[in-house]
Amino acid sequence: MKMILILFRILVGVLFIFSGLIKANDPLGLSYKMDEFFEVLHLHALIPFSLIFSLIMNAFEIIAGVAVLLGYRMRIFSFLLLLLIIFFTFLTGFALYSGLIRECGCFGDCIKLTAEQSFWKDVILLVMIVVIFIYRKQINPFLSARATGLLMILAVLFPVALQWYTLAHLPIVDCLPYKPGNNIPEKMKAPPGSTPDVYKTVLIYEKDGKQEKFTEENFPWQDTTWKYVDRQDELVKKGNAEPAIKDFILTDFDGNNQTEAVLTETRPMYLFLVRDVKEAGRGWENKMKALQEQWKAGKIMIYGVTSSNRAAVELFSEERGTEFPFLQMDGTAIKTAGRSTPCLILLDQGTIRGKWHYNDIP
Repeated sequence: MKMILILFRILVGVLFIFSGLIKANDPLGLSYKMDEFFEVLHLHALIPFSLIFSLIMNAFEIIAGVAVLLGYRMRIFSFLLLLLIIFFTFLTGFALYSGLIRECGCFGDCIKLTAEQSFWKDVILLVMIVVIFIYRKQINPFLSARATGLLMILAVLFPVALQWYTLAHLPIVDCLPYKPGNNIPEKMKAPPGSTPDVYKTVLIYEKDGKQEKFTEENFPWQDTTWKYVDRQDELVKKGNAEPAIKDFILTDFDGNNQTEAVLTETRPMYLFLVRDVKEAGRGWENKMKALQEQWKAGKIMIYGVTSSNRAAVELFSEERGTEFPFLQMDGTAIKTAGRSTPCLILLDQGTIRGKWHYNDIP
């Protein structure tokens, strides 16, 4: 049992540290996934606190993982880990069996797991953590008290510093489909070798007040007393032909699609992403005015991209001194493209050449 306990501690500790680090690299990404869960569970009052929950959870995963590896205060941390993995297993089980959430975000956007993979991963972790909890009194630190305490202090400070940095700038490792180097038109296509969804046509007919579903193969064509009601397409087999970018659609405030014009522009194309102009940060105004002068000289193109309405954008432009035009795009797509508000993206005929947090605009 001693060797099994050591193995379980290593597996649990390393996995929690790894999971925490990936999500601490992009705490906003986890907060958006929390928003999705809160919406589905009708816990709308918790949505304003999702980022705080994300920061705490990411830090705790790293701290708890280090504690398990070191054997530090296992009576406390084994109990907290048990509560956490029970909670995770409930969430991934809900995602799997409800079908309302496709991905749990367990490893952020860097390693995408299906709901089924996430659920069974948590079940296996639950078993290991239960064993650790049962035998927690047999686990003692293998380093000196001073060394253990120092490592635990570092385990607390590191995720705090990492998440502060990523929120003040951008994720250190960009795992999003809009990362520099990616070509947006290419990412809007289905992956090579992928298979599309397979559907079957279902015909709904009624007879004697009772509705029945038929396919073209089993429909009783010889019985003319059935009355047609409806036609549906039912999913038979889920494919994997979903493109990485599926909602990059830019329109002006009159509804005219400008996507093609933006992606084919030969001059450097800057997209200034401001999902909600009322939530835009500050400190970027002078740098954007310098870029704006190049736009006025015809050297570059700039479009603001927002989900806000025309009136809100006009007020924003007046207050912040922006003169370039704005286009509209779905708010979720903007959150995926840039993890700050505002965020600046440089395109070269659809290829992303640069992306900057508003604190780092060149």
